[in-house]
Amino acid sequence: MIEKKFKNLDEQIEILKFKGVIIQDEDYAKEVLLRENYFFLSGYRYPFFESRENKKYIKGTSFEEIYSLFLFDRAFRNVLFKNLLIIENNLKSITSYQLSKKYGYREKDYLKSRNFTQKSDKQRQVNDLIKKMKRQIRINGGQHTATQHYVSNYGYIPLWILVKVLSFGIVSEMFTILKPEDQEDICDIYHIRVEDMMMYLPILANYRNLCAHEEIVYENKTQREIDDTIFHQLLKIEKKDGEYIYGKNDLFALIIIMKQVLKYEDFLNMTLELEKIIDNLAYNLKTISIDKILDKMGFPKNWKELSTIERSVD
Repeated sequence: MIEKKFKNLDEQIEILKFKGVIIQDEDYAKEVLLRENYFFLSGYRYPFFESRENKKYIKGTSFEEIYSLFLFDRAFRNVLFKNLLIIENNLKSITSYQLSKKYGYREKDYLKSRNFTQKSDKQRQVNDLIKKMKRQIRINGGQHTATQHYVSNYGYIPLWILVKVLSFGIVSEMFTILKPEDQEDICDIYHIRVEDMMMYLPILANYRNLCAHEEIVYENKTQREIDDTIFHQLLKIEKKDGEYIYGKNDLFALIIIMKQVLKYEDFLNMTLELEKIIDNLAYNLKTISIDKILDKMGFPKNWKELSTIERSVD
């Protein structure tokens, strides 16, 4: 096994220059490398290669250009994260309202296995999830301000408070084991099918975690493709071999999901923010075009039109 040895900032600069990266201000580059990490920054070099095979940079590629893609992904990720938190909070609020209304607001009432699906192949998952939620009550009962308040003053934690300390992943899993009628009630509020919500929630939770941990997002691909939507059709996304080339398992697929679960105004505001970030990157790119990055993201050229389509179309 080849050992990776430590390289100081001067050595990192020399490696980049040897590979053909133009560095106009070495002091600036060193500061960036120190603060951002050579390894993380290098994850954004691939679009600037002539090919992935020879790993030669396109002639004229500058350090600043690579860094601009890094900063673009960070800014894009931050906007997504902000709106994914809105989606997370909305789901928690809607779910807790629907279940509390039907099953009660004390944990001894709403955390009964009979309140969830009765399918035999789901009972282990139901019991495991109830245990996870009870564990969160024990852990957070005396630590989180809201839960501590309810435990101290009322002796119980209502679901609308408990969801605040549950992860998006746990709440998403809880949706999958609800009774069909409860799933329908929740999905009616979003105006989407239960089958679609089942598919969307793991994708939303995964991107939420990617954003929270500052992973590369712009070229991320999901494990599962989402089903075709009316939005694919209305945007006239190109097809290849009968399949849409964009918006299936790429970043644009996430945007299509967010279109369906965010309020119209929230999605419009998000689109305006993302447009500015994309325009800024387009201005900073010299050796490659913004279309190359949009292609990796799965964004069609008319992607902004998605924000003007009314949800009632579907």
